[in-house]
Amino acid sequence: MFRRITTLCLLALAVMPIPVAAEDGKVPFWAAVRAREVNMRVGPSEDYRITWVYRRPLLPVKVLRTMENWWLVQDPDGARGWVLSSLMTKKRGAMVVGSDLAEMHLDADAGSKLLWRLAPGVTGRLGDCQSGWCKVELMDKRAGWVRAERLWGAAEL
Repeated sequence: MFRRITTLCLLALAVMPIPVAAEDGKVPFWAAVRAREVNMRVGPSEDYRITWVYRRPLLPVKVLRTMENWWLVQDPDGARGWVLSSLMTKKRGAMVVGSDLAEMHLDADAGSKLLWRLAPGVTGRLGDCQSGWCKVELMDKRAGWVRAERLWGAAEL
């Protein structure tokens, strides 16, 4: 009898639908600001106080935790707070970091043609990374390769 009940319980668990939130539970992961304006809050609800307002599309953030439609994120400056997930994208962004200009090359090679020099704080869509270089597409559609260590949002999590 005990074996029959155990088997029925296991079968019931096997056919039960798994909530979508469980699929999204793999944290941390990289994301980016999608909307023109995103409020960071101290808690996961619009009832909580706003601590920061992001107005930079493609700004990369590290998602540390998820709760319903809210993500606890960390930005490049280390600030942490909750943002509404619908205003974000799982497509990765990147931000130039450091105190000097970062070189953007035609290919993933320092010897390839230098296309532009990017100021710290410039953001773009992160593409493929290889051999310590990452492809970055800027908002104005210029694209090239930047050393991965000069990009916040390029690291593996």
